[in-house]
Amino acid sequence: MPELPEVETIRQGLAQWVVGRRIDSVEVRHPRAVRRHAPGDAHFADVLAGRTVLDVRRRGKYLWLPLDSGDAVVGHLGMSGQLLMQPADAPDETHLRVRFRFADDGPQLRFVDQRTFGGLAVSEGGAELPAEIAHIARDPMDPEFSDVAFVAALRRRRTEVKRALLDQTLISGVGNIYADEALWRARLHGARPTDTLTRPAAQRLLGHVRDVLSEAIRSGGTSFDALYVNVNGESGYFERSLNVYGREGEPCRRCGAPIRREPFMNRSSYSCPRCQPRPRGSLRG
Repeated sequence: MPELPEVETIRQGLAQWVVGRRIDSVEVRHPRAVRRHAPGDAHFADVLAGRTVLDVRRRGKYLWLPLDSGDAVVGHLGMSGQLLMQPADAPDETHLRVRFRFADDGPQLRFVDQRTFGGLAVSEGGAELPAEIAHIARDPMDPEFSDVAFVAALRRRRTEVKRALLDQTLISGVGNIYADEALWRARLHGARPTDTLTRPAAQRLLGHVRDVLSEAIRSGGTSFDALYVNVNGESGYFERSLNVYGREGEPCRRCGAPIRREPFMNRSSYSCPRCQPRPRGSLRG
């Protein structure tokens, strides 16, 4: 599933293409793609016709497009969603779900989603911050993110540090890949109890989270398959810089020990057994 760097890459691309343009019409080709829009697909299309896109914003893994009506289009990519800018005469994609045509007859915005786990909706009055995503915490790239408040909240939690990093009500945008990468840099095992972290250790971890996300954004995100691409259909290349994720059995780039893979919440965690020793009492592996 796309994490913050992938969604931010898409946000930046969309901002170059759609801001200031007036929507001429919207074609919903699969109702599941707008299932979160309670009034239905016909209303979704009608309420957007004639509206002008003012900006493209992000909160965690969600995007929203503020409109001149005061409403906003809210989008989540799910596991396979793509927001592509395509010439008006480009052939339809196999899994095209929603098409935005603009009044200038220029490139179209197309929502393509093979698995249809993602979706779009109109948030009434949600231009500043859609109510549907207001519960999601700010992410560490947000200028208003409070390092002090995050460190204090993290240390108050009674959970494992990796679970805390994936809690979108505590810190948003961090998923499995970038949590593993930040923990490796911080030399922390994901099962480390959060309430045992010292304040300096928690601050260092946050710094590594921010560094990993920043580097991934500069690389255009991480692409393991053809499902994640930017608005121009291009893959990200941060995969080349991954130190632990997906590298089971390969040597740690810091100490040479074979990278281990452990089960985690129906997924996998990757870490170095030497640089990131399991905490005492951990039941893992």
